[in-house]
Amino acid sequence: MEKSGEYEAVIGLEVHIQMNTLSKAFCSDDASYGGDPNTHVSAISLAHPGTLPRPNRQHVEKAVKLGLALGCDINPLSYYDRKHYFYADLPKGFQTTQDGSPICLGGTFTVTTKAGERKIRIHHIHMEEDAGKSIHDPDSQGSLLDFNRAGVPLLEMVTEPDFRSSEEVYQFITELRQLVQYLDVSDGNMEEGSLRCDCNISVRPQGFDGLNPRCEVKNINSARYARKAVDYEIKRQIRKLRQGHTVAQQTREFIPDQGITKLLRDKEDAHDYRYLPEPDIPPIEMTESTIERIRRELPMLPHDYRSLFETKYDISPYDSNIITEVKSRAAYFKQLLESMNDVPSRSLSKLYINKILPYLDENGIEAHTFPLSVTHLEHFLQLIENNEVSSSIAYQKLWPALLDSPQDVRQLMDKLNLGQTSDQDLILQIAREVIDQHPEQVTKYMRGKKGVSKFFMGQVMKKSRGKANPQMANEVVLNILEELANHK
Repeated sequence: MEKSGEYEAVIGLEVHIQMNTLSKAFCSDDASYGGDPNTHVSAISLAHPGTLPRPNRQHVEKAVKLGLALGCDINPLSYYDRKHYFYADLPKGFQTTQDGSPICLGGTFTVTTKAGERKIRIHHIHMEEDAGKSIHDPDSQGSLLDFNRAGVPLLEMVTEPDFRSSEEVYQFITELRQLVQYLDVSDGNMEEGSLRCDCNISVRPQGFDGLNPRCEVKNINSARYARKAVDYEIKRQIRKLRQGHTVAQQTREFIPDQGITKLLRDKEDAHDYRYLPEPDIPPIEMTESTIERIRRELPMLPHDYRSLFETKYDISPYDSNIITEVKSRAAYFKQLLESMNDVPSRSLSKLYINKILPYLDENGIEAHTFPLSVTHLEHFLQLIENNEVSSSIAYQKLWPALLDSPQDVRQLMDKLNLGQTSDQDLILQIAREVIDQHPEQVTKYMRGKKGVSKFFMGQVMKKSRGKANPQMANEVVLNILEELANHK
């Protein structure tokens, strides 16, 4: 809980999620990101007189999909409204949105922080369209307008004021981004504006249940920036209260390079927007059969994968979180687990995190295009588990050779002469030679410095070129040292 002395923070979020539909919310214009300015437009998205909107089925169904994943109630009959405000990048002079009857109601989202799990209540999710983009050129006397984004379908998720810290806000945005990517409702690319949030922040005395005037920090496009903006705003408001001032309800912006929030305008209330029912779009009716069809199509979600990995396969929570960061990589790891019954799951997760994932990142490829087959991976791990090759030699020498030239793993090990030896007589001979060559270290061992045995182990492994069975080598070294100590 974000506390500073006698005050605590109360935070709610409005998250704007750009849908990954092919076309815009109410016409067939291209909804993809980028393109030359004003090339993804038409008479409808530019609001020419006489044009009429038509809802996008994908927009509606993706809204329902997200709502079902969050445990929302799906409104069987939702309506569009007009939200009036006048700005140059809003062609119609109003935004088509949902005010009185949004498509998704209620629901919760659980975030995991260092302090434990926190359930954040969702007030509602509604459908709407994006505005265009204003480009304010300081070298020009005016601003430039790009309407490519005007009409792109959005979902706005409004939470209850359940956040109490910037860390909770950060985790919520991070985990929500992951969720929409798993659901394939948005690419979640915050750098391109696919996920933006407004943070509503207020502070109140400890033990006070009411809500004080809030400040809304607009259009934050990074979880890291959201954390910084919340931290700054909490400190700013507490400072004003301690100085005997009141906190005015305001709309503010975050200035990333300064780490501060700055006043934009006094905060509007809902009546300032003059909401009116949208007369040109009929109600959106969601039948039970359609809702159930979408529910059946829900994919495995991050918490489903984590639960499976940790419960059935005994993968550590830390490893599980890394593996499930990207949907395709979690699915590929699940496929590997199901295909390798004779390999310890934790050995596979070690290989996956330390070798496979870095390879995917370095080469910019998807998991399903990884050059080694399931058989290659299984045989590689079996050689280590069966003590036919030491783990260090396998990872340092056998693995890169296998990646460079995929082939039968055992044959490659033999070709490179990397096999581990469990020949006790050979290991005994090497150990005696090493111990004879370092009498000063033997003396230290006899004086009680038992850690010296690790030095001898290292020398045995070096002399055997890493091929000695480590467990056997350790036992042999200790036996010789104890024998010398007993005959001192």
